[in-house]
Amino acid sequence: MSVTHTDVTPQVSGPCGDDDCGIRDVLDRIGDKWTVLVMVELAKGVRRFRELHRAIPGISQRMLTLTTRRLCRDGLAERTAYPTIPPQVEYRLTPMGRSLAEAVEHLAGWSREHKDAIEDARESWDAVHPDDV
Repeated sequence: MSVTHTDVTPQVSGPCGDDDCGIRDVLDRIGDKWTVLVMVELAKGVRRFRELHRAIPGISQRMLTLTTRRLCRDGLAERTAYPTIPPQVEYRLTPMGRSLAEAVEHLAGWSREHKDAIEDARESWDAVHPDDV
């Protein structure tokens, strides 16, 4: 490159070029393990907060609150609060959330189907590349 060369070569950084088409934002949301687990549970039907909490091992109340709030904000779930004591809150997937849940269910099925093969591949890799683990 010459000293006077000032052109900037465009960087194609993703599947949509410079514009990520919203893919990164969506993948950040659905790539979160808690989001996937909450969506799988909500795909079974309307769930109260406590039902979700009991159905998802390891999730804290705070993380469940954040996850359901984000799903509602993104239009993937809706929250209904009933004025009872104590308050009852139900969550359900929206039509858009149900369409995403179908894709998530396919991914979950693929994961279950290939779990053993992936584990075998990891063990083989680790045996040959012990320093890369």
